[in-house]
Amino acid sequence: MDGFNLKRWRAFAETLPEVRCSPGHLIYLQNTEATCFYYLKKGRVKSFIQSDGGAERVLNVYQAGSLFGEASFFDQLPRVSSAVALTPCELVPMDRGVVTQAVARDPELAMSMLQYLARTVRLLSEQLDDMAFRPVPWRLARFLLSGADRLSTVHSTQDEMAASISASRVTVSRTLNDFARRGWVELGYREVRLLRPEELRALCQT
Repeated sequence: MDGFNLKRWRAFAETLPEVRCSPGHLIYLQNTEATCFYYLKKGRVKSFIQSDGGAERVLNVYQAGSLFGEASFFDQLPRVSSAVALTPCELVPMDRGVVTQAVARDPELAMSMLQYLARTVRLLSEQLDDMAFRPVPWRLARFLLSGADRLSTVHSTQDEMAASISASRVTVSRTLNDFARRGWVELGYREVRLLRPEELRALCQT
């Protein structure tokens, strides 16, 4: 988050009341009006898109300290994705009135958000290129490196990983087991611990 220059937004969000929700709670729904966006104080949230036939594609799994739902809030168009709590969560909703007053008091908040949105567009473009041209081990290694917390642990199911990198669950499972045999990762229940992240980074450089 600090890399996206959102320290000001994090500090601001910490002053607002939070909302608690349980796993499975639908935070917002695709094609609905975006009346607010959110700061995630605690827990994990999955954003996903769903086809008319019910097929689901995971876009991102947000960790504590993230902002989400901001794009549709600012362009004032219907949401392009849905978001659901994966774990018990504490969320800080920020509506238009709150945001307008905050930016009036601190104009640097607006520049911070513009930088964040520009960075998001860049990352999405890179992800599209990766999905189109990179092999599964490369995509999975990048997913693990980008999703690791301060303890070098990625909290995600294999189904979520598969959806995020556009691969089958069987292929993700086989690749993770290969990483584990090499001693690069340790597999646990709904998590992967990075033992040798330098090897994953080296793979991403090839």
